[in-house]
Amino acid sequence: MLSRMLTVTFDAHDPARLAQFWAGLLGREVVEDAGGALLPGDDTQLSLRFAPGGAEKVGPNRRMHLHLTSASRADQQHTVATALGLGASHLDVGQRPEEGHIVLADPEGNEFCVIEPGNAFLAGCGLLGELACDGTREVGLFWSEALGWPLVWDQDQETAIQSPHGGTKVAWGGPPVAPKEVRNRQGFEIAPAGDDQQAEVDRLVSLGATRLEVGEDGAVVLADPDGNEFCVRGSF
Repeated sequence: MLSRMLTVTFDAHDPARLAQFWAGLLGREVVEDAGGALLPGDDTQLSLRFAPGGAEKVGPNRRMHLHLTSASRADQQHTVATALGLGASHLDVGQRPEEGHIVLADPEGNEFCVIEPGNAFLAGCGLLGELACDGTREVGLFWSEALGWPLVWDQDQETAIQSPHGGTKVAWGGPPVAPKEVRNRQGFEIAPAGDDQQAEVDRLVSLGATRLEVGEDGAVVLADPDGNEFCVRGSF
C-alpha cells in the first residue's frame, strides 16, 4: 500500500497569513481544515499546510526549503516582485553575485529560492519545482519506497525522487548533514491509501521509520532514518 498524498507542513505563528502569502504566490486556493490552512496540490505539485506552532525560528531552515522555477529572466523578476508585494523580503545566505537564483524569505522568515531560467534539473517540474532537503542517501531511498516515487537522481550521495506523474522533485543533498538538535519546523505529512492509518504506520516502520507519539488530533508521529519527524493522518 502506497501513500497517496504528500504534504509539507510548516509551523506558523499566523497560519492564515502565511497560507495567504503562498496562495498568492503559487496561484492556489486556501482550504481551512482541522490541521490548519491547506494549499492543496495535485498529482504533480506538493500540497502545503500551515499549522499553528509557537517554536521560534533559530537559524536557516537547513532541513527543507522550496525552489520556484522561472521560464525566463522576466518571469523570474515577476515572481520575485510578486513575492515582495505579498510580504517577502530579500535574504543574504552567502550566495555569490554570479549565481542566478534569488533567495527570499516569506513573512515568517522561511527561506525559498526563485531559480533562474534554463535549470535543466527542474525542467518541466512546474512552478513549485523542488523541495530541497538536508539529508542522507539513506533517507532519500526511504522516502522513495515510502511514497512509491522513483529515484530520478542518485549520485555522489545526493538523491531526488519525483511522483510517477512528474512535477515537484524532492531532493536530499547528502553529507555532511547538520546535527538535528530540535524538532523540525517543517515536515512531511502523508495520508495513506485506503485511509488505513495503522496499516500505513506498520508499513513505514517496516521500511525503517521509528514510532514517536500519537498527537492530540490522532495523527501518528514517526521519524525517518535521519530523525526527521513526520506524521501519518487518518481521515479528517
